[in-house]
Amino acid sequence: MAGSIQETLAKLRSEIERHNRLYYIEAEPELSDFEFDRLLEKLVALEKEHPELVTPDSPSQRVGGTITRSFPTVVHAEPMLSLSNTYSLAEIEDFHNRVVRMLAAEGGQSSDMVAELKFDGVAVSLVYRGGLLVRGATRGDGMQGDDITANIRTIPTVPLRLDGPRNILGELGIADVEVRGEVFMRREDFDRLNDSRPEEDRFANPRNATAGTLKLQDSSEVASRRMYFVAYWLKGLQDESADHLSRLKTLEKLGFDTGGNYRLCHALPEIAKFIGEWSEKRWKLPYETDGVVLKLNDVRQWERLGATSKSPRWAIAYKYPAQQAETFLRDVVFQIGRLGTVTPVAELEPVKLAGSTVSRSTLHNFDEIERLGVMINDRVVIEKSGEVIPKVVSTVLEKRTAEARPIIVPEVCPECGTSLVKPENEVSWYCPDERDCPAQIRGRVLHFASRDAMDIRTLGKALVDQLVSLRLVRDVGDLYYLQQPQLERLDRMGPKSAQNLLRALDESRTKSYDRQLYALGIRHVGRATARELANAYPSLDMLVEAGEEEIAMVPDIGPVVAHSIRDFFSKPEIRELIQKLRDAGVTMRSSEKKELVNRNFEGMSVIFTGTLEHCDRQKASDLVMERGGRIVSSVSRKTTFVVAGSEPGSKLEKAIKLGVRVISEDEFEAML
Repeated sequence: MAGSIQETLAKLRSEIERHNRLYYIEAEPELSDFEFDRLLEKLVALEKEHPELVTPDSPSQRVGGTITRSFPTVVHAEPMLSLSNTYSLAEIEDFHNRVVRMLAAEGGQSSDMVAELKFDGVAVSLVYRGGLLVRGATRGDGMQGDDITANIRTIPTVPLRLDGPRNILGELGIADVEVRGEVFMRREDFDRLNDSRPEEDRFANPRNATAGTLKLQDSSEVASRRMYFVAYWLKGLQDESADHLSRLKTLEKLGFDTGGNYRLCHALPEIAKFIGEWSEKRWKLPYETDGVVLKLNDVRQWERLGATSKSPRWAIAYKYPAQQAETFLRDVVFQIGRLGTVTPVAELEPVKLAGSTVSRSTLHNFDEIERLGVMINDRVVIEKSGEVIPKVVSTVLEKRTAEARPIIVPEVCPECGTSLVKPENEVSWYCPDERDCPAQIRGRVLHFASRDAMDIRTLGKALVDQLVSLRLVRDVGDLYYLQQPQLERLDRMGPKSAQNLLRALDESRTKSYDRQLYALGIRHVGRATARELANAYPSLDMLVEAGEEEIAMVPDIGPVVAHSIRDFFSKPEIRELIQKLRDAGVTMRSSEKKELVNRNFEGMSVIFTGTLEHCDRQKASDLVMERGGRIVSSVSRKTTFVVAGSEPGSKLEKAIKLGVRVISEDEFEAML
């Protein structure tokens, strides 16, 4: 009997992996998503009945479910160096000529280059022993990274076993190998993820989303975000003299996706041709690629050419410059945020830019409109920030016509008709109708449900729009009083979807007190400030009764934030909301205080700026507070240090001006 079950499981696993490859790598699916899910469900059910027959390379292991409390540090067998970047074809020529000269000094070896697309993702290392995946790790500082194996296993294009379609392990003499590559998110999956999040919690680009996802503690959440892996480096072949091009072919035979878009170039004109071809062709790909990587094909020469402290001398990355487009500004509409903020949004003549059609762009506020000098019916230049978010960068004044007309601040809210106000010393206009403005209600509900707040994952924008428009939800407290029959009557909501939402709401009742404070949406109270308040006032009752001067004494609060908090809790509707949440079973108080991991940051005030390479800011903030430190929201002379990632903002400039210590992400990690 056991033999027949084993055979059934083996056939089922083989069939699922075949369809997995057809879908993710060959792009020639034979089954619908529903049919594939049925196959996977059948496998999972059989394995639950026979847990002793579960294998580590079973497709069921991709579903996730493992909760990782920490990510152990691993040391890379060889450093994972980052490539030096250039935006100039002249510098590519300098690099090529330099390699040719260095090789000539070594006896005139071949200077052929392999040109590959540069994937805009996160570099990882995979280790296989006996053909089985045993470890996945981030690049980290290049010398050591984090063990993220549980999350790596959920990625469909990461083989769990190196059998490949033709079982060639024995043929190649492969036992223990390391494969390196890039994890990324396709555009449609990135858009789907962002659409499920409130505006203020959306990721800026797919790379940021990928980096944050890889460090999530719940691998089932990682699996739901559908990431991809492409391989570009192989170590562990019996014949280590194999060139880079043949290694890419071997990776494909082993079942890896390499992207397939690479070319052997014998001379500089061929390199320039490849770069030029993909300048436009890349926008037709389903994922982000921001350049071309050139690697010397003769791997034997890599060690001889060596590397600087950060980058190899045998490879370079050419990055395409940000693309701009000129278009026509047809009109300006005004959006209302959860705090009543009025945001002007440009309605543009649709134009192709960086692979997509752009028809809208935020203008931020009226000060920005004045700075740009832009009018309705003007010609404007737009570009994509991080090749994702479109923005207006300038006005083409020489093309202005008599039809141009100024952008006027609206007198009333476009959602509820209330007269707008502009507080003294602020750049934005506001709708003051906090209680009844539908846009503000929608915004508050989405903020309440967001990942860093109550994390109600099944509560997306489309569903919130229905709940608010039908007046089933007037404030966030109403969420906990929704009934299944009400939900089932909504568009695209059947019994199962309704049950999933009610289950998610039930689970949210026990979120930590600092998350609950953040979820309330108090102006100026972000995650870090909510934690400080939770530490100072272990229950909401204590905070509600605290005076403004007392609150201002809490670290990183000050008089402006204290006034905002006091004003928030003084409103009768907020008192009613708090009671409604309490009656629904939302705890609104701290549990026992967590013990510190160590006291390495005790007494320190830390701030982050720019994009962190190894973890998202939320995780980095947690690491500081677990070690006795505080996260502050603005730079002052009292700030202990600023951690600067890539593309830092104005906080770095202010830190330098005030003489505040600035450290790199690697230095920060060493302090942990």
